[in-house]
Amino acid sequence: MEIEQLYWVVFVLFLHISKVICDQEDDVHATSFMLEGKATVQGVRPQDWIKNAKISVDGHAYSGYFRSDGSFEVHGIPTGSYIVEIASPDYIFESARVDITSKGKVRARKTNFLQASSVVQLQYPLRLKSKMKPNYFQKRETWRVTDFLMNPMIIMMLVTCFLVVLLPKMVNNADPETQKEMQQSMNMFSNPGKDLPEISEFFTWMFPNDKKKAVAAKSKSQKRR
Repeated sequence: MEIEQLYWVVFVLFLHISKVICDQEDDVHATSFMLEGKATVQGVRPQDWIKNAKISVDGHAYSGYFRSDGSFEVHGIPTGSYIVEIASPDYIFESARVDITSKGKVRARKTNFLQASSVVQLQYPLRLKSKMKPNYFQKRETWRVTDFLMNPMIIMMLVTCFLVVLLPKMVNNADPETQKEMQQSMNMFSNPGKDLPEISEFFTWMFPNDKKKAVAAKSKSQKRR
């Protein structure tokens, strides 16, 4: 008798625990809702891309798969705000933010991570379209002539050639006083034993101002007279 009573007690406890678990599951299902929508790729049949695609809500916290026509349903989502995305290796789809109220009303809007206050509403059930194909490879850079010419070493070489070829001609075409000043400056640099002039003096000799030129021209004219 005692063993039979013990069995009955265990059986009643089992029924009570089962009832409590069922009630909790009913409460969860009563407070969870469903998201639905459809995804499309322009010019491509759904059968060609849905096999590798998956719908994810809130970063794969809730997920679902596509039907043969590109539609989807995700069940068991509680009240809150979620990001709905499509994970596909072949296409990049638009994402959407959905807000689910406690009464089960769903509002959809565009995702804007830069301006969260900006609200652009979308229709519900969702209609998600593909934007582009993902680019997994970077295009190899091609050789261009400008890359060669803009090399710092090439620029230094061209400037040096310019100075070597054109500077002597410019000196020969200058007036005698300018030639004399440039010759003096070159002699200063060619004689390391002497003190070098200051940089300001050097540039003054190399590039005399207008007043100095006027004085030199005036002195020349006076000498000729």
